[in-house]
Amino acid sequence: MATKMGPKAPTADHALDLSMLPEKRDYRRIDAFAREFLTVPKGTGAMEPFRLRPWQRNIVKSMYPPTGRRPRQGLVSMPRGNGKSGLAAALAVYGLLADGIPGAQVLIVASDERQARIVFNAARRMIELDKRLSEQVQAFTDRLYVPATDSTMMPLPAEPAALQGWDPTLVIVDELHVVTDRVWEAMSLASGKRLESLTLAISTPSDRLDSVMWRLVEYGRQHPDDKSFRLVEYGAPDGCNVDDRDAWRTANPALGDFLHVDALETNVKTTPEASFRRYRLGQWVGAADSWLPWGAWDEVAGQTGTPDEGTPIVLAFDGSASGDSTALIGCTIPQSDDESPHVFTVGLWEAPETDPRWRVPRHEVSGTIATAFDTWEVRELAADPWGWRSELEEWADQHGADKVVEWNTAHAGRMAPATDRLYAAIMTHAVTHDGHEQVANHLANARAKRTPMGDIVTKDKRGSNRKIDAAVGVIVAHDRAIWHYRNPPKRRRVVSFR
Repeated sequence: MATKMGPKAPTADHALDLSMLPEKRDYRRIDAFAREFLTVPKGTGAMEPFRLRPWQRNIVKSMYPPTGRRPRQGLVSMPRGNGKSGLAAALAVYGLLADGIPGAQVLIVASDERQARIVFNAARRMIELDKRLSEQVQAFTDRLYVPATDSTMMPLPAEPAALQGWDPTLVIVDELHVVTDRVWEAMSLASGKRLESLTLAISTPSDRLDSVMWRLVEYGRQHPDDKSFRLVEYGAPDGCNVDDRDAWRTANPALGDFLHVDALETNVKTTPEASFRRYRLGQWVGAADSWLPWGAWDEVAGQTGTPDEGTPIVLAFDGSASGDSTALIGCTIPQSDDESPHVFTVGLWEAPETDPRWRVPRHEVSGTIATAFDTWEVRELAADPWGWRSELEEWADQHGADKVVEWNTAHAGRMAPATDRLYAAIMTHAVTHDGHEQVANHLANARAKRTPMGDIVTKDKRGSNRKIDAAVGVIVAHDRAIWHYRNPPKRRRVVSFR
């Protein structure tokens, strides 16, 4: 049976009879609605009645609690293959037809409209498979409309402009890990117009620590009692082996039901470990081609803040010509074999996502460098000259030509050995750092690129907005600190990297 197409198609002359459902609009009403009206549209159990599993019921209960108001925002983080799209579609159909809100607006948002249509098409098919539902709905190419209640469901791309002008009662966000902060803010602000509304994201973990999803996960973990925000996580325990069957079951509530064990048995043998942990175990492990293993940088976090005045240090500078980001990283010079170099952030300037006209405050950068020379015993400022040659000449005049040296970060012959040295120091816990969050994000963004001289760090793609300047600064600062430890002032010779 097909849903009636177009604005002139006749619909039932009465609203949908929901008298068999619980009156209270909580998870029990949704459970009863699914049992009464919905059919599994495809996959395991296709054409059978849609039944919420106990773990799905717990998810719905978190978002539609039996007491108090619904949360304004919710996030469900779980591995692939656990029926995220089916559950999202069921909630979307309920929000359109059975939530008891006249003029309901249900938006399904994803990275692009094609992705958003995965949930939208599942919802439309669920409606088509029940005569009572299909009689209520007019189906257009871009939306579903219920004349009896003036309610609408639409798939939309994750673009701020596409989200303007709506007054949604329910927003389903498919795969939050690709959604930007600007889009999430646009959705949240739009949803706030209603007395009662829910923005619900259902997603696998992101490969970025600077993503809106990671920020929301951290918030949910730290504020479990916040009734306006609900986090439901399914993931394997940290440190588990990838072939641990108990970990598989912990992360995948649908395993053995509509997620088949033999699929994971094949995946674990043929999928890179980082990808398997993220997509099949629901773990936050970063991208498969990340330069550093997940958690390695956090493990060497040391004292926060900056060193004492007069401490011997080196500075590393990696700047952009105008936009993007500019980093000034310091590193202490060890005074004995028992002392590890300590990396700290002196300055980090980043372009705001909402300001395309932003430019690096060059005078502020120069002032920060001058303050650093006044504060510590700066043995060297190693700086990439690209776009900053005139400033380098000024810094050399002010602070000494023997202390301001050029370090071309595009030179693989220098960067590869320096990159390998820092990698080894991190893995052997022979370096510490100040725990600066933005620097950690830059390191998480860094991808390993193999060269004949060794690995160097790079962005994930040309023109990417995932910044790595601070990661480059950390590599250079650590390398020069080790060089100065091995070449103390009495036998050190001045080197300029051209």
